[in-house]
Amino acid sequence: VEGRGGGEMGRTWYESAKYQHKPRTFTDFIDCANALVDLKKTTPNMMTLEGRSAGGLLVGAVVNMAPGLFKAGIAGVPFVDVMNTMSDPSIPLTTGEWEEWGNPNIEKDFNDMISYSPYDNVRAQDYPALFVASGLYDPRVAYWEPAKWVSKLRELKTDDNPVMLKMDLSAGHFSASDRYRLYWERSLEMCFLLDQLKCLQPEDYA
Repeated sequence: VEGRGGGEMGRTWYESAKYQHKPRTFTDFIDCANALVDLKKTTPNMMTLEGRSAGGLLVGAVVNMAPGLFKAGIAGVPFVDVMNTMSDPSIPLTTGEWEEWGNPNIEKDFNDMISYSPYDNVRAQDYPALFVASGLYDPRVAYWEPAKWVSKLRELKTDDNPVMLKMDLSAGHFSASDRYRLYWERSLEMCFLLDQLKCLQPEDYA
């Protein structure tokens, strides 16, 4: 499924979910997930989601909007504190990204962006289990974005589902460069999902 906002379906498809229309990306994702449930391909208790960087923003926005639709999720180096990052021109890529998200120094853009910013829309409700990965030396999505998002989720959520933060103290935005280390990290994330889906047997934990 290619939601609006991506470039896979051409320029018009991409342009149709920019600026004030960015929430279309999130509602497209939610609609597709609901369709899978309606078609009896899965259930919310057996469905997970994953996104990295700007895809992590997708995860953060979707679990705010439709938290009961997924059992668990992975958010890798997630861009979740939209307002603070987009308001700081000293961060690499920020001013260039104004062409994608909007300029928060403009009142209308500010209001549009804060309406879906994952951190700013965390509230007291149940959330799916979440595994959040970040790198201390990430120059694109600073480590404090996922750290403060996790802290706010833990403070406000009304369920007992885990919200785990894995902070790599030597990595940047693209995680490990060594392929074996990358395999280990992906295995860790998959184990988290399998555990939440109750797919593992006792011997798998050995």
